[in-house]
Amino acid sequence: MQPLIDNARMFGQRPEEFARLAEGQSPDVLFITCSDSRVVPALITGARPGELFELRTAGNIVPPHALEHPTSEAATIEYAVEVLGVKDIVVCGHSHCGAVGAVVRGDDLAAVPAVRDWLAHAAEQPKCEDPADPTVAEAVQNHVLTQVLRLRSYPCIERRLAEGRLGLHAWFYEVHTGTVRQHRAETDTFETL
Repeated sequence: MQPLIDNARMFGQRPEEFARLAEGQSPDVLFITCSDSRVVPALITGARPGELFELRTAGNIVPPHALEHPTSEAATIEYAVEVLGVKDIVVCGHSHCGAVGAVVRGDDLAAVPAVRDWLAHAAEQPKCEDPADPTVAEAVQNHVLTQVLRLRSYPCIERRLAEGRLGLHAWFYEVHTGTVRQHRAETDTFETL
């Protein structure tokens, strides 16, 4: 913890770099990714403060849109689209994902019931030829595509897509190499950016 505290002390000694941030935010991108500590959106993208609006959830899960049961995730998505007017949304999964791995392996999550119930939002089990593969790459990529489809069911996103004012992107980050791949619809494959 001490290195984090030391950095936070140094960070606050450069107020001139952050003064403009007090005027508000206008990020162009909503970046939805996993809570995993190895996935750092600003590091991956090179974004500076104020450039990304982030939503981090276990397994980068986008819950189904349901007005009768609002979620923090749905509120974040709606705020990003309707209030901030983001132009793009990236859903970024990652290799070695514990959440997706647990789903495809059918792990017993009785000891962590909140995690078990959250992962139930992952919809059907992602397609995976080899659940023993520690990278769970195929499963994560299929899971990311499911989350992008789920986003399309949000009324604010559906409307912005119809107006041509929003782009949806499916990314896959390899934690062991740093490589980022994007889904290409024309080939239905994830290719290096």
